[in-house]
Amino acid sequence: MIDTTVFENKIAAYYTLGCKLNFAETSTIGKLLAEKGIRKARAGETAHICVVNTCSVTELADKKCRQAIRKINKQHPGSFVVVTGCYAQLKPEEVANIEGVDLVLGAEQKLDIIEHLDNFDKKVSGGTIVTSKTKDIRVFTPSCSSDDRTRHFLKVQDGCDYYCSFCTIPFARGRSRNGTILSMVEQAEEVVRKGGKEIVLTGVNIGDFGRSTGETFLDLIHALDEVEGIERYRISSIEPNLITDEAIDFVAGSKRFAPHFHIPLQSGSDEVLKLMRRRYDTSLFRHKIEKIKEVIPNAFIGVDVIVGTRGETDEYFEDAYRFIEDLDISQLHVFSYSERPGTQALKIEYAVDAKTKHQRSQRLLDLSDKKLHEFYERYIGKEAIVLFEHTRRDELMHGFTENYIKVEMPFNNLLINTPKKVILGDWNEDKSALSGLLI
Repeated sequence: MIDTTVFENKIAAYYTLGCKLNFAETSTIGKLLAEKGIRKARAGETAHICVVNTCSVTELADKKCRQAIRKINKQHPGSFVVVTGCYAQLKPEEVANIEGVDLVLGAEQKLDIIEHLDNFDKKVSGGTIVTSKTKDIRVFTPSCSSDDRTRHFLKVQDGCDYYCSFCTIPFARGRSRNGTILSMVEQAEEVVRKGGKEIVLTGVNIGDFGRSTGETFLDLIHALDEVEGIERYRISSIEPNLITDEAIDFVAGSKRFAPHFHIPLQSGSDEVLKLMRRRYDTSLFRHKIEKIKEVIPNAFIGVDVIVGTRGETDEYFEDAYRFIEDLDISQLHVFSYSERPGTQALKIEYAVDAKTKHQRSQRLLDLSDKKLHEFYERYIGKEAIVLFEHTRRDELMHGFTENYIKVEMPFNNLLINTPKKVILGDWNEDKSALSGLLI
């Protein structure tokens, strides 16, 4: 039995690296500690406990995690440091040996943090490790972020059964699993009670929703669309083979789902897709893009691409570039391939050098800028509904249209978290957003 008096008058600081799913889970950890009387540190305060939720999607992500932990030790000297997340699950001993780390929690233990905090005594050397074997992870832990942003991130699914050749996520997150639709609806209703207006559905492979409950992703979005009080839902990254035509048609006619899709392509070369062990080809991907644009012409479509994977010859990259250039999409999220221990990709002989990766990445980033600017310019002078956020930069605030156009206006506290009709104006100074004029 935990002596909860050890939590009295304690302050916690939270640091999250990586994906939106991590942010949702960190928020839930914060709620759990708050329920025990541990409040969040304010600016300038030294925390008693620091929770670091890590990412491990690339070697650079691992490096950033190590840097963050060292920085935290300087900012909060003497604090009890807990490290969790994908890096902690994949390399617990490595994490435990970072100076200042006291406790390492695996993927299945992160939301059981209270059970492992019996005191806040600093470890002399090496952190305590509490993890499960990834193959044994079966529990789905619900999470929904509730920070100072307008958007809330609702975790609907966790884990992945795909085992793409380049990816370590199945080893860090475990098998695909999810909560029930009823539990998701209840969490969405809780967001409404807290005044939230927009929810982003997050997970590792959200299109696989229902694997552990016998339901489907289509069932889920049907049910969520009926929750009164939510202005918008956005669907985060969803595999092209799992975003069904029926789901696209539903979004087109739904009350609350935004015309906004994020679909990972990873490569526009069929040969590279085979090496990656992806479950689709370019023909299926093109069909999904054309289907979306057919029924939702104003849809924003973001696409993930990895450059420089093993086996990506110059010829294959040029094939991929031409394919992507021809797609009616809005933006690319470009990542350079990173070698990950234990992945099947390491068996592929042809490796791409760092200089070539950088050149390919820059070409795709330039293409992304071109497509994004073309998309925005189609809507200059048109009306749109913008949901403005809390963030204030100098005397400006911003928000997003339903189809994810960033809009900038002079700061007005009355506009925060309220859908407003505007006329979309010209570009701002750094061409990162359009100006807006209230109607």
